[in-house]
Amino acid sequence: MSAVRAFGRLSDEAARRELDRLAALDRLDILDTPRDEGFERLARLIKQVFTVDIGIVSFIDAHRQWYKACLGLPADEVPREDTFCRYVVDCEQPIVVPDASRDPRFASNPAVTGEAHIRFYAGVPLKTRDGHTVGTVCAIDRQPRSFGNKDLAILEEIAGVAIDRAELLQSAAIDVLTGALTRRAFNEEASRLLSLAARHHHDVACIVLDVDHFKRINDTYGHAAGDEVLKSVIKTCREQLRADDLLGRLGGEEFAILLPHIDQAAALKVAEKLRSALNAVPAQLAENTVQVTASFGVTAMSIIAKDIDTLLAQADAAMYHAKQAGRNRCESFAARSGSHQSARRRVLKAGVIIFNERHSSFDCTIRSLGPDGANLVVSTALGIPSEFVLSIPGEGFETTCRIVAQDRQHLDVMFR
Repeated sequence: MSAVRAFGRLSDEAARRELDRLAALDRLDILDTPRDEGFERLARLIKQVFTVDIGIVSFIDAHRQWYKACLGLPADEVPREDTFCRYVVDCEQPIVVPDASRDPRFASNPAVTGEAHIRFYAGVPLKTRDGHTVGTVCAIDRQPRSFGNKDLAILEEIAGVAIDRAELLQSAAIDVLTGALTRRAFNEEASRLLSLAARHHHDVACIVLDVDHFKRINDTYGHAAGDEVLKSVIKTCREQLRADDLLGRLGGEEFAILLPHIDQAAALKVAEKLRSALNAVPAQLAENTVQVTASFGVTAMSIIAKDIDTLLAQADAAMYHAKQAGRNRCESFAARSGSHQSARRRVLKAGVIIFNERHSSFDCTIRSLGPDGANLVVSTALGIPSEFVLSIPGEGFETTCRIVAQDRQHLDVMFR
């Protein structure tokens, strides 16, 4: 709950550096992407080379540390304010902590005092070619230990391999697991199709779908079963779509579809057909049959929404309304916001949610932004009131918001 005070201390230079850092992370386009065996191997290598309990390759946005690969801890992400790695990002230098219980920066950290029982930490910055620290590579142990200069040099080499891997993945066109286009390939091909549509004056619609309760499936049946569910979802969708419809995987369980020569009303019918097909065909796992549903958001190209960023942001907003309304349903962006379609762009910005007469706050990451609303991602939406002030440090932006839809970690807000 210290975000307002923390950002209040940031110099203009530090605020600008954070804006530039997040812009570099956004260009890398790796947040919330699927698991990758190359990164998993690096995490295993860290454990084996240094004989530690935990190996991590992570990327850090405005509010969280997200694990691209993590062996030895159960979580997929942790709030940024609770991490050791935020110090690495702040100083942009390696940090070695031989015994966290004796270090005043970390002695009261929940990871030290709680069940994780962290004692040793070595973290090095994960830097892009232009020098921005977008994440960390870490070796962590539950016993105090030393870490020499040679060890640190090896960990920095692993960090170099990790950033090379991240940049290599930018060129991948096909998601290995599902066969759908990768997020970057989808965006590039969608941009080409939208340019053609604008030139020849034909319709294009966009659908975003998110598998309902996917975390519960992973937690109950394991990640291998979750992978099978995702493959089943894509197989079912392909059977219902036309050959020239574009299908891409945006993140773990989120997919996007671009429909050439389809207007918004027709796209809503397509989304309903997909929803019904998924609902009717349970996923067959090795020892279980799992009922799979998804929530859909629909929008279409318009005078306001001409580019893929805006279309995806609008479809996302409609999809979160579908989640809010009970899941396993389809929502249209225009229908939920009336006849006016707001321009929104996908962004990656640091934000602060301020409430309780400015005594309480949460860090958040702004993922889409328009003149009258935004989509925010938080570590948990619990405790955030229905109305609050949103601030964007470093940009002089502050406005009152009201929540119009939310799930566990996402808030769709309208500005007042």
